Amino acid sequence: MNKREFLQASAALPALALLPACATSTDAPMTETPTPPVARIEPKTIEQLGRTRVDNYAWLKDDNWQQVMRDPSVLKPDIREYIEAENAYREAVMAPTADLQERIYQEMRGRTKEDDSSVPAPDGPWEYYRRFETGAQHPIYARRARDSDWMESPEQVLINVDEQARGKTFYKVLQAQHSPNHNLFAYAVDEQGSEIYTVYVKDLLTGRTLTHTITNCTGDFCWSPDSQLIFWVFRDDNGRPAKIYRRPASGGEDALVYDEPDDGFFLSVGPSESREFITISAGNGAQSEYYTIPADNPTAAPTIFSPREDELLYSPTHWNGRWYVLTNADNAVDFKIMTAEPGRTARAHWREFIPHQEGRYILGLGATKDYLVRIERSNALPRIVVRPVRGEEYAIALEEEAFNLELVGGLEYDTPIQRYIYESPTTPMQWFDYDMAARTQTLRKTQEIPSGHDASQYEARRFFAPASDGKQVPVTVLMKRGTPVDGSAPLYLYGYGSYGISMDADFSIRRFSLVDRGWIYAIAHVRGGSEMGFGWFQDGRRFKKRNTFTDFVAVAEELIRRDYGRA
Repeated sequence: MNKREFLQASAALPALALLPACATSTDAPMTETPTPPVARIEPKTIEQLGRTRVDNYAWLKDDNWQQVMRDPSVLKPDIREYIEAENAYREAVMAPTADLQERIYQEMRGRTKEDDSSVPAPDGPWEYYRRFETGAQHPIYARRARDSDWMESPEQVLINVDEQARGKTFYKVLQAQHSPNHNLFAYAVDEQGSEIYTVYVKDLLTGRTLTHTITNCTGDFCWSPDSQLIFWVFRDDNGRPAKIYRRPASGGEDALVYDEPDDGFFLSVGPSESREFITISAGNGAQSEYYTIPADNPTAAPTIFSPREDELLYSPTHWNGRWYVLTNADNAVDFKIMTAEPGRTARAHWREFIPHQEGRYILGLGATKDYLVRIERSNALPRIVVRPVRGEEYAIALEEEAFNLELVGGLEYDTPIQRYIYESPTTPMQWFDYDMAARTQTLRKTQEIPSGHDASQYEARRFFAPASDGKQVPVTVLMKRGTPVDGSAPLYLYGYGSYGISMDADFSIRRFSLVDRGWIYAIAHVRGGSEMGFGWFQDGRRFKKRNTFTDFVAVAEELIRRDYGRA
């Protein structure tokens, strides 16, 4: 990754910077601002849904955009000329900050461990992992024998993505999976930047990549439990995951498994937690529908779990011989959990297991043989709750004022171990293996910051800002200890608030280039996200979208009132 790509990848979404009059923005000299290019106006009348509108800049979308995605060189010359002018303008505007950009780039690189690796995931006789070598842009997928001396056990490289990408202008592996019998390895590659993926299969016994490939894939696929079939998702001309096919792993004809008739629905496929079913998910954000295929009969026709209904969202988890359904049915805005018996999975047969509780947003379920695990969010903070087959449920205790958690799905079902990631604005990511039987945990890895990071030198704070309608909007603040809270420090306020995406209290190396220079970094957890529940999302969308922006203003005003910044 070059410097520009690194900085672009590190850039925050739109935010508000409040600088006191005495603050200087760093050591970048000011020069005369270049003149920006002006796009020509070419009115185009568009009629949609009984309405007429005029787009003056429709000419900037190439009519042949699908081909352009595959081959950017065919972009129309006038569009290319304008884009290049915009790029040149950007370079000219940013030129005076070149030295500062270089310093910040080197700071971020210094906080990034280039020769990093994932925590190995055990599966049968092997442990699987990814690692990076210094200077590499892409990972190596590899495995070692399980329960052996890690340093002495020879590594088997499954694929070296950096080697495969050499000489190519674009190369991205979206997904990679070994077969359940550990003999084959499949991976989905985009070689054009078009999000059109090709799936390759490698024979791990011979080291040979099979000649047959799966094309026009979204990159989403899974193995059948007997390792004989690959289920994959077809991408239509509009980029929609539209059909599910299966193909023999050793090559052969594709068989259509499911064709989604609604062009507003998107598909995905994967195994159930118990590995007893293959599940097909269809959804559009407001509705969902699932189909199941028994693992012991993978060529069977899919069976509908429960038919789609308006505004009904659900997702089934197979555990302990039953289905556990996470759903918003019956106005459960923040979701509840129902149960269903095999063969009686339609909604009419669901029975309540964990009732809806307003403000407790159940985000997802996971399962191993003897434990059902859920992650939920309350008061803008997540927690992990464990329910054994026998005994009372309990939550994993955590202490910081603001933090983030992520469940990490394992490759094995018969295990008492639940892996999770913990991080906070001051604490780098930590990978824990939690033993749900012993209720003990083992720290497996802490994100290494090569240039050094002392969490005690920083502090994170959490408080709430009153919105214009009385709602309390969560605010997370990160600052270096000793930074004055008297309005004199420059304040950077960041927010998002769309699609139900939560801006969690996570760790980010990007922020410290500001914080170490005396800035205060704040996150406004505005409506439109889901920090305070699914209803928080609904209160910031469609006809209530205005709340997203008024919440952001309210947070800015509260930060000023508390002397974190000045207008």
